[in-house]
Amino acid sequence: MAKVTTRRGDQGYTGLLGSERVPKYDARIEALGLIDEATSALGLARASATEERVRGLILGWQQTLYRLMAEVAATPETIDKLHLSRIGEADLESLDQVGDELTREVEIGNRFIIPGESFPGAALDLARTVVRRAERHVARLVHEGALSNPEILRYLNRLSDTLFILARYVERGHSREVC
Repeated sequence: MAKVTTRRGDQGYTGLLGSERVPKYDARIEALGLIDEATSALGLARASATEERVRGLILGWQQTLYRLMAEVAATPETIDKLHLSRIGEADLESLDQVGDELTREVEIGNRFIIPGESFPGAALDLARTVVRRAERHVARLVHEGALSNPEILRYLNRLSDTLFILARYVERGHSREVC
């Protein structure tokens, strides 16, 4: 059985994938926490979704976010040793394909949407905003050189766009627009 706690406390430090320990307020740990939050928000959206297609898409994105988190948590010294399946062009193409398919099935207006017309749509909109917040933190890591794979940033950006489209798909024209 996995050990959840050491019962020793950690004095406010945590480990990355490798031997490096950093303060819990480190920008990388903050980004990891936000991506974890996004995964949980997607879990709420998946649990509330009534269509198997929607549930399957969300589960796939949750799985990809776990791969993405592993890449963010890996230190430069350990990233190649871990043989991670890094976020890449195929992941971005997959999101683009889903977005294109969904926009052929639902009209996307050019006004702001007020979330909350349906529980599944609202959950997707919440997940979208958490992904956007994670994206802002990852942008700092990429711009400061702490992350070498810019595809991570592009993936989060495209995922949030796709979540917006999926929320409109779930609500099928019943979204409330700002006048």
